[in-house]
Amino acid sequence: MAGDRYKAVIADDHAIVRAGLRGALETPELIENHGLEVVAEAENGLEAIAAVRQHRPHLLLLDVSMPAAGGVEVLVETRRWSPDTKIVVFTGISAVGLISELVEAGVDGIFSKAASNDLMYAKLPEILRGGRHIAQTFLDILELQPKRSPLTDRERQTLNMIVAGRSNREIAETLGISIKTVDKHRTSLMQKLGVRSVAQLLALALREGLIDPALEL
Repeated sequence: MAGDRYKAVIADDHAIVRAGLRGALETPELIENHGLEVVAEAENGLEAIAAVRQHRPHLLLLDVSMPAAGGVEVLVETRRWSPDTKIVVFTGISAVGLISELVEAGVDGIFSKAASNDLMYAKLPEILRGGRHIAQTFLDILELQPKRSPLTDRERQTLNMIVAGRSNREIAETLGISIKTVDKHRTSLMQKLGVRSVAQLLALALREGLIDPALEL
């Protein structure tokens, strides 16, 4: 990239992780010749979405286990407000359902916090220029995932809001759609996931890592 540096937003609910990632991204020669410019940090999902809307960064480095909004929801909103932003997930979660959803939603990279950061730093220049990289650990996990119909972006958002305990009316108001349309999305995603009740949906979401077990539902 000629001229200005790439701009990045870091979203993670742990300050020490954000500080470490900022230091690495801004270090000249580690990822880019002059380093990346970190324009914002976010400690929850809503802050991440706001930062993306404000800055339209080239890169969003995203933890998917954060308060206020789930990783898939942040990804969907980032695609809505800043479609050119490259989204790289850096996570300690390895639940097959969540990883599958992230890949289907079009994430540009997924790397494990349990591994060395060196691979992520080595692949970021390629991702910034249009490449994609899913760490082998997650590719191995995905091989175990039974094939099913992918969810649409609206269905993913509806799922996140259902497991957060929001009513159909609240979901409709948040997404700017009718309650009838929310019912349609709810019915469709439950059919695709093979569940018949909200209780079964919550159990599946918990089992497959689509929600954080520490959350109070």
